[in-house]
Amino acid sequence: MEKQFPIIQLMDVNGNIEKQEYSSKITKELTEKFYKHVLRIRTFDKKAVSLQRQGRIGTYAPYEGQEASQVGSALALSQDDWLFPSYRDHGATMTFGHSLRNILLFWNGRNEGCVPAEGKKVFPPGIPIATQLPHAVGAAYAEKRKGTKNASIVYFGDGATSEGDFHEGLNFASVLNAPVVFFNQNNHFAISVPMTKQMKTSTIAQKSLAYDIPGYRIDGNDIFAVYFYTQEALKRARNGDGPTLIEAMTWRYGAHTTADDPTKYRNQAESEKRRKDNDPILRLERFMKNNGWFDENHKSALLAEISEEIDAAISEMERFPKANPADMFDYVFEKPTWGIAQQKEELLQVLRGENE
Repeated sequence: MEKQFPIIQLMDVNGNIEKQEYSSKITKELTEKFYKHVLRIRTFDKKAVSLQRQGRIGTYAPYEGQEASQVGSALALSQDDWLFPSYRDHGATMTFGHSLRNILLFWNGRNEGCVPAEGKKVFPPGIPIATQLPHAVGAAYAEKRKGTKNASIVYFGDGATSEGDFHEGLNFASVLNAPVVFFNQNNHFAISVPMTKQMKTSTIAQKSLAYDIPGYRIDGNDIFAVYFYTQEALKRARNGDGPTLIEAMTWRYGAHTTADDPTKYRNQAESEKRRKDNDPILRLERFMKNNGWFDENHKSALLAEISEEIDAAISEMERFPKANPADMFDYVFEKPTWGIAQQKEELLQVLRGENE
């Protein structure tokens, strides 16, 4: 199956374009746009980890190493498309226009964190694994029924393919010919479980065969491959040709979340090797240098601008009152059931006792 689903690469690790038919599409303007966004989301990610360590936000899910997958796919979307993230895809959501302040509020336990920017269709992050896949199919099918050209993209990790929601989502999308792109970021581990212990198949892309839809395995650290193949999948969706499954091969450098210790189950030397040899940002920089488009002063100016934007978002986030734990009971049903109402009252009693 690895031969049937080879890893598609447009740019090698040294920043050279391998498929020349794409050269005319890779402009300086597009490259600089990619570069700004990957720097922006990596800077945010590092800052968020630091905030968690300082106790200024709650448990956080880092994505460092997966920037090309998230930026390249999100920039392929049109303004009226739907984006369905998992808890690790805030790099994609901020690239699509989600507020940095609200992303930080989400990680600080406030409901405002789930509110997208005006006019943006960004679903709240899926915390239970793979639950966002059927939702993405439903939204895509609704757009089809309405006669629009809008599509959905849904993000998920390799662990999500072990859930029933994954198979149900792909089956419904296939049967309904829904305009949805299933975007898998295969970072080789579902928390502590390596891919080899989750599935017998050698690729995730091959699972597309069971649902008679196209499947591609791409180099998820090659931002050009991510962007152009996501674009093609979205074009298929808009043209009424149905769903596509994309497996983006990538690697997460850090922990599953800030509550996790990856040294207990993963050789961190592999992470350091990949950081040196196959980092998505370094690859893009190598490409820019090969074409005479890289400027160290411009990079410094970009980082200063990005840091200022993130610091402003942090200040806004910290002006909000602390989250009230009892709020979690308010958005389960339109009218709370007696059991939820009772649980909320019990928690409020505990909180009042702590404050006395």
